[in-house]
Amino acid sequence: MLILTRKLGESLLIGNDIRITVTEIKGKNVRIGIKAPVSIPVYREEIYHAVLEENRLATTLTEIGDKQTTTMLGKLLNRYEMKEKRLSEGREEGSRDK
Repeated sequence: MLILTRKLGESLLIGNDIRITVTEIKGKNVRIGIKAPVSIPVYREEIYHAVLEENRLATTLTEIGDKQTTTMLGKLLNRYEMKEKRLSEGREEGSRDK
């Protein structure tokens, strides 16, 4: 990790497109300004990790939902196939009676 010291109003550059400036110092808190292209997302670390966790949870719930949906569709298909088989057998018996 690179550690730099900056005073109020001073900046540092990351590449050619990102500028970080110390805009305010109050006690132990430092306010910084970040100027970056719109294509580069900027997150507070705790927000970033919270979003990752929500996405992981949503993916897990979707996978569980997909498995439940697949199971339910399988059961419905099985019932439909059994019903069709009984109907088909009934038609065959009916045609033999004639």
